[in-house]
Amino acid sequence: MAPNSTKVMKRHKSQEKFDKKRDAKKHKRGAKEVVSNHSVEEDSDSPEEDTNSIETESEPVVYREPTQYDNLLASLGSSNKVVADMNKRRQREEEGKSDSEGDEDEEDEEDEENSGLEDLSSTDGEDDEIQGDDQKNLKGLSEDITQESIDNQSEEESSDDCETDEEHELTTTNGQSFVDASSSISAFSEHLNHKLSSEELETLPKGKWKFKWESPAFDMPNCRWKGTCENFLDGIQSDATYGLKPKLYKHWLQLYKKSGGKDFDSSKRRKFFSICNSYLDILHSNKRPFYDRSSEEDSSAMDAYLMHSLNHIFKTRDLVKRNDSKISKHRETSEEEVLSEDGFLDQGFTRPKVLILLPLRSIAFRVVKRLIQLTPESLRVNVEHLDRFNDEFGCEEGTDDGDEEDNTSKNGKPIKQKSSKPSDWQALFGATNNDDEFMLGIKHTRKSVRLYGDFYSSDIIIASPLKLQMAIGQAEENKERDVDYLSSIEVLVIDHADIISMQNWSFLATVVDHLNKLPSKQHGTNVMRIRPLYLDGHAQFFRQSIILSSYSTPEINSLFNRRCLNYKGKIKLACEYKGVLQKVLLPVRQVFERFDADSVTQVDDARLEHFTKKIFPKIKDSVQGGVMIFIHSYFEFVRLRNFLKSQNASFCLLGEYAKNADISRARERFFVGNRKIMLYTERAYFYRRYQIRGIKNLILYSLPERKEFYPQIMNMLEEGPHDMMSTALFSRFDLLELERIVGSSSAKRMITSEKNIFAFA
Repeated sequence: MAPNSTKVMKRHKSQEKFDKKRDAKKHKRGAKEVVSNHSVEEDSDSPEEDTNSIETESEPVVYREPTQYDNLLASLGSSNKVVADMNKRRQREEEGKSDSEGDEDEEDEEDEENSGLEDLSSTDGEDDEIQGDDQKNLKGLSEDITQESIDNQSEEESSDDCETDEEHELTTTNGQSFVDASSSISAFSEHLNHKLSSEELETLPKGKWKFKWESPAFDMPNCRWKGTCENFLDGIQSDATYGLKPKLYKHWLQLYKKSGGKDFDSSKRRKFFSICNSYLDILHSNKRPFYDRSSEEDSSAMDAYLMHSLNHIFKTRDLVKRNDSKISKHRETSEEEVLSEDGFLDQGFTRPKVLILLPLRSIAFRVVKRLIQLTPESLRVNVEHLDRFNDEFGCEEGTDDGDEEDNTSKNGKPIKQKSSKPSDWQALFGATNNDDEFMLGIKHTRKSVRLYGDFYSSDIIIASPLKLQMAIGQAEENKERDVDYLSSIEVLVIDHADIISMQNWSFLATVVDHLNKLPSKQHGTNVMRIRPLYLDGHAQFFRQSIILSSYSTPEINSLFNRRCLNYKGKIKLACEYKGVLQKVLLPVRQVFERFDADSVTQVDDARLEHFTKKIFPKIKDSVQGGVMIFIHSYFEFVRLRNFLKSQNASFCLLGEYAKNADISRARERFFVGNRKIMLYTERAYFYRRYQIRGIKNLILYSLPERKEFYPQIMNMLEEGPHDMMSTALFSRFDLLELERIVGSSSAKRMITSEKNIFAFA
């Protein structure tokens, strides 16, 4: 028997077949005396007895160890007669029997009264088919579309409210047929309907991937896409809407044209959306962030993943509503009979399907604002709790965190002063709403977008790693709490991962580890409609992870390689860098010293040993002060601080956890020479951007991850009669940071060279 063909036939059973099956059952029941007339509660209390009684009449019972599927159904309190029938059908499939074998015997033994499972669909009564009306623009958030375009669209939208994927193929947009777009349109269903092979189940948990091809990245001449699957980039422009629902496509196209875009088909946002729609795991490590004022903001990646998220949740809802409609057409047939067909497996344990992790509340404000803009007007007639959202997430201008004194005019009003902070700091932290503790549920209903929805009834969750880590900790301490809303995430987006790495990366790792776990409770979901991939505990292999960063780090690569286990495969960027040495404006002799380390676990010890034996003796014997040691991580900061204490060295500290008063005191003591050495961490510089005066000798104990920090720190050196010099330590495991500073070609040469010391002037 060909299993695939059988499933296709079962998925497309006609209404006549249901009617014939129902009539046959009624005929048999009329000619047969009812043996038992138990209530629904009695049937549900003893499913195993009914199952065993049927099996003993046909063949001896063979004991089989309960599977994870069986245990899960029992733990959710949903083991009834219908579930038992599903288990039997599952056993027949494992034994190689057809689904139709034994149907006659089972039908003869069925009770006339079916057990009543309540239909707890993941959508509520408000979520009817998508409809559209002529409505006003969303004030403050939807000024992108003119009223005329909305009026022209309203009639079309009202006609395609109930569009399904099959109906899309029969409609046209701009004169193009959707029949040829079937491969792109069905990417959603193909991905979730895939059945893992035994080989995949064995290899996927190991997280070992081989990148088979490289292709130039569009509009990024220094980068190449690398993939583990077949190269699909040449064929991503193969259909009319690129796999988007037509209503989303039309709206996005209008927004693009209104913003001044001309060629949407060749735009970066459209092409990156096509990569997202492939459902591969994606690592985009060359994103131009909004806070980089030296170049034009690149919002194409954010547009693409937001449209992909909207497309995913709307297609999920279309599938659920389409199945609801099919079930409602068979009112004379028990719902359990209808749901026994595989075609109605369309849900997860809980409703949330998309999780977007962001580092700061101000960034979340930008993302949610754009998400609402990208939602067609007919689907956001009302944005609930928008005022509250603007109050809690909206950005206002803040202060410079103590670098300048506040001045007031004669009338008592503050005088606006030009900030001494760089433009990227102003864009990130120049607002009062930049904390990293937030979580927001967003639900798309029939005609509205509901902010601050209950997490279990939301479609999208936008949160910071810190807030989710706190929720996970509370759930572990209090059994009444849970984070089961993370159990059915199908699209994970981690944006601005480089900023998250400046926070606490372990929080992010904890959150990813808690995704797609089996829930502790049943949260109003009809177990009969849960996809097998969830019941089998394979959801993590179907989750798509999209990581976006302005650069790559070892932590990001490790997360992508070891915790993103999508069966579809991976695609990532590989970039070449020119370096930033030319941005050092002072005549500094820049020395790079390589130390040897056998493995990545030995790097920290080898670095400290090289510093204590090669670098510190020169500092200790020197009469000259003004030595600043720049350190990347807090762990290295603590180790170096403890070493200097043991040597009774004269030093002061400028770390990320230091108070403003302590920092001011340390800066003053270092400048006047009361302290010979200052320790300055990259995170402290990232969050505060203090300019340090009195630096005569600069030592980079570890290279900064943000390449722009290197010339900024170098340009702090004090000019004078002394020779300006800097020393940077690196190993072969620091290649990512090194190539961003000295350039990719120079970095590879420095890593492999027989020499250990390299100088740049």
